[in-house]
Amino acid sequence: MEQFIDAAPGIRLWTEQRGAADAPPLLLIMGAQATGVGWPEPLVDALAAHHRVIRYDHRDTGRSTWPFDERPYRIADLADDVIAVLDGLGIGRAHIVGMSLGGMLAQMMLADHPDRLLSATLIGTSALSTTPYTTPDGSTVPVEALPGISPEVLELWARPVEDHGQAAEVQRRIEHWRVLAGDQLPFDADHFHALEQRVIAHTGHHRTGTAHGRADNSGMLRTDQLAKNEVPTLVVSAPAEPVFPPPHPEHLAQCVNGAYVVEIPGMGHALPPAVQGPLATAILAHTGATATG
Repeated sequence: MEQFIDAAPGIRLWTEQRGAADAPPLLLIMGAQATGVGWPEPLVDALAAHHRVIRYDHRDTGRSTWPFDERPYRIADLADDVIAVLDGLGIGRAHIVGMSLGGMLAQMMLADHPDRLLSATLIGTSALSTTPYTTPDGSTVPVEALPGISPEVLELWARPVEDHGQAAEVQRRIEHWRVLAGDQLPFDADHFHALEQRVIAHTGHHRTGTAHGRADNSGMLRTDQLAKNEVPTLVVSAPAEPVFPPPHPEHLAQCVNGAYVVEIPGMGHALPPAVQGPLATAILAHTGATATG
């Protein structure tokens, strides 16, 4: 079921619900410039067998309002949109699953609105914390010394995005996914081709948004609040991750009180078919062990 939510004056967010209406709610939060349909259908279906699954389009993605060029906003406003989606759908508390920027928004939810959460799952993201990383041998590593984004990803992100038509744009996105997916699993170009065709059909155009990369990201740190977290939290570790490579997941689990890590073999910063089953299993084990309140 599709529904639009008024998140703020002049801001409408596209949402979709799947699964039994009386099942425990589970909200999927995608990454920067990514639409809700970026969550793969088989993964959504697997989760919807046990949950009322909600996915949505951020501002400046998909079918939601694209306001940034006329009315710039902060990344923190995207976190407020998470609450707006829950309120608009009449959901008091939900499990949340956040990927990449979505994982950062999920951390802000853990810190600022723990009463709205049943559990959290954090994927492909880094800690909103200044707490140093403690290595297995007991030494400490400052946050700024943790591994950074891979040079291949940085080089791709530095290229100007030019419109050479839809076919060329789809191919550009596939090559982007090839790098993001990492080098531990065979690259499934057909999967990502179908994904981007679906995203374009859903959005209604092939323009690439840049709003989230330009938005003010100040005020996102939640060091003290995350250290006091009481919401059951799963951190997914992706060994082929090129954006937030290991030990970022282990560091994140140290920063979020009570969090634990599950590794998905071969996973990078993408959701190809090979990782969807293991990821669904990990998420459902986590949500299933959590009281529904």
